[in-house]
Amino acid sequence: MHVRDAMSAEVLTVGPDHTLRQAARMMADRGAGSAVVLDPDAEGVGIMTERDLLKAIGAGLDPDTERTGAHLTWDVVYASPGWTLEEAALAMARGGFRHLVVLDDGEVLGVISVRDIMRVWAREKALKTS
Repeated sequence: MHVRDAMSAEVLTVGPDHTLRQAARMMADRGAGSAVVLDPDAEGVGIMTERDLLKAIGAGLDPDTERTGAHLTWDVVYASPGWTLEEAALAMARGGFRHLVVLDDGEVLGVISVRDIMRVWAREKALKTS
């Protein structure tokens, strides 16, 4: 099984000027644990995760004035759609994160999370035992 088979192709995107509250609201509305951050003035793609939001709020920052661009991860590890789920899981374990942005030729195709991988592996296990 490959990343392309388990990733979420519907990607929530936010800009670097969205407030933390706006990002959190959009993530909550979509049931997403992350949002891809596209900044036309920066190279690459960033990601805002639940953990990034927790750190900012936990530090006492105002979610109505703080911008996503100041609290996201720009040093993103990207997955290829052709990676195996094992490769994606190992990259997550090595990096200590739960989401990978899936890129192909510089284009965002989706996001894969630990939850996506667990869902597929659990389904495969259930099919083998039935």
